Amino acid sequence: MKRRWEEDDRLADRALYALIILLGILVRSVSRRMSSAIAGFLGDFGYFILKVRRQLVTNNLALTFPEKSVSEIGEIARQVYRNQAENFIEMLRLPMITSAEDAARLIDVDGRHVLARTRDQKKGGVLVSAHFGNWELLGMCTGLLMAPLSIVVKPLKNHAIDSMINAWRTMHGNRIIYDAQALREGLRALHKGEILTILGDQSPPGGTFYAEFLGRRTSVFLGPAYFALKAGVPLFVGMCRRIGDGRYIVESEEIDMTGLGTGKTDAEELARRYTKVIERFIYQYPEEWFWLHNRWRRNE
Repeated sequence: MKRRWEEDDRLADRALYALIILLGILVRSVSRRMSSAIAGFLGDFGYFILKVRRQLVTNNLALTFPEKSVSEIGEIARQVYRNQAENFIEMLRLPMITSAEDAARLIDVDGRHVLARTRDQKKGGVLVSAHFGNWELLGMCTGLLMAPLSIVVKPLKNHAIDSMINAWRTMHGNRIIYDAQALREGLRALHKGEILTILGDQSPPGGTFYAEFLGRRTSVFLGPAYFALKAGVPLFVGMCRRIGDGRYIVESEEIDMTGLGTGKTDAEELARRYTKVIERFIYQYPEEWFWLHNRWRRNE
C-alpha cells in the first residue's frame, strides 16, 4: 500500500510539473496585459470559488485591522488572492527577463546606499525581505540591477519544479543556498563579501524566540540577525511593492545595530528591529503580504 501511495505521489508531481510547464508556455506567449488578466481571473477563482484558506486570511486580517469593516476586510482579502496569482504568473514569465534593461522596465530599485556599505567597502551584507509584493521578481531584478545575491530558500517537495524555479533564480548570477546548509554557507558568503538575502517574515519550525508581530505574539526568525552580528556586516530590510501598470518599487533601509554584540539577546533585539520595519510595510500595504501562511500557529 505504501508503494502505491508513493507511485501516486510521483504521478501527481509529474502532472503538476507538466501543468506548470504548459501554463508557463501560455503566459509567455501573450502580452503582459493579457497575462495580468489571467492572474486576475485565477485570483478571483481562488477567492470566490475554491476559497483556499479564505477563512484563515479574513480572520487574520480582521484581527490585525480591527478598525476595518467586514466589507473592507473582504476587499483586501480579494486583492491578496489576486496579487498572489499575479506573483505566480509573473514567476512563470521570469525567463523573459534577459537583461538589466528588462529588469528596469519592471522594477525601480536604487541600491547605491546598500553597495556603499557592502561591496564598496569589500564586505558582505544581509538583506532581509518578506513574502511581500513579488519576492521572486525582487531577487532576480535586484541581482541584475544592483549586484548578484546569495538567496536562502527552502527546497520544494516537487524536485522537478524546485529545479526549474532555481534555474530561473540563478540565470543571471544569483546563487541559491538551501536552508539546511545556510548556517555554514551563509557565513561563508558574507565573509566573501556577498549579499545574503533571506525572507524573514514566516514562523520558523523549532523557533525559540517569541515577540509581537502585527499585534500578536508569535515565533520570530533569528537567522538574519545571527548572520549579520556573527559576520559583523550591515543588515538591510528591502521590500518590493506594486506601484501600478505592472511595475514595482524596492524600498530599503539599513537597520541600526548600534550597541549590539553577538549574543542571543543581541540577535533577538536586532530581530525585533527589522521585524518592526516589515510590520510597517504590511500595515501600510496589507494586500501585498502573503496572508495565506498560518503565521501565528506557533505562539508559545
